Amino acid sequence: MSSIRLNKISTRAAKGINKEKIKAKTTKLLEELSELQNLLFAESKHAVLVVIQGMDASGKDGLIRNVLGKLNPQGVQVQSFKAPTPEELSHDFLWRIHQHAPAKGMIQLFNRSHYEDILVTRVHKWCDEKLAIERMKAINDFENLLVNHNNTHILKFYLHISPEEQNKRLLERIKEPGKQWKYNEKDFEEAKLWNDYMHAYEDCFNHCDKVPWTIVPSDQNWYKEYIVASKLFNLLKGLDMRYPGLKK
Repeated sequence: MSSIRLNKISTRAAKGINKEKIKAKTTKLLEELSELQNLLFAESKHAVLVVIQGMDASGKDGLIRNVLGKLNPQGVQVQSFKAPTPEELSHDFLWRIHQHAPAKGMIQLFNRSHYEDILVTRVHKWCDEKLAIERMKAINDFENLLVNHNNTHILKFYLHISPEEQNKRLLERIKEPGKQWKYNEKDFEEAKLWNDYMHAYEDCFNHCDKVPWTIVPSDQNWYKEYIVASKLFNLLKGLDMRYPGLKK
């Protein structure tokens, strides 16, 4: 079992990394990803699930727009998971998740995910430690089911920002007209629980690591987008896919 400590991991690109060169690489990756996605869709032997987790203002929406938004929408689906509805609460916690698992040929992105039920619920004491451990076991079984029974490839990303960067971005939602629609007073209350969230995330990483997590330094959007695009490119490239021939 890994032992991730978020305060030991930088939220920024390493010194010396050239921003313009990285942005050029990202542009090239996105061009190649478009062809690989088309191949994934045509072959229809593999499914891809991309899980995006992160604190408020970590840049989930921008990442989806700037990376997945460059692909053919015919082969990409995005599902955001907010507070459960009364109907969803009347089922087990994975019920609302499983119905959005990707079909073969598809890339499915979760903007927040099944992990919310062992993150926000623990921080707010809606879920005790015993139930949290049981849910983490269920999540491992769920991901194992997708991987081994539907040829699903899972990428899990945590967008790692600093509390200083988060505060800066939350304040921008007050000051900048183009971002005011994102403003939610509750985000500032949640930010006060930073240390509790970090503990919950670390526990999540250390118990649900059979499908490994990628901790993405996210204070700089250009670097975050490069890391995610690279991981998705490497996954699809490694599948050694082929276009189907003529049907006989």
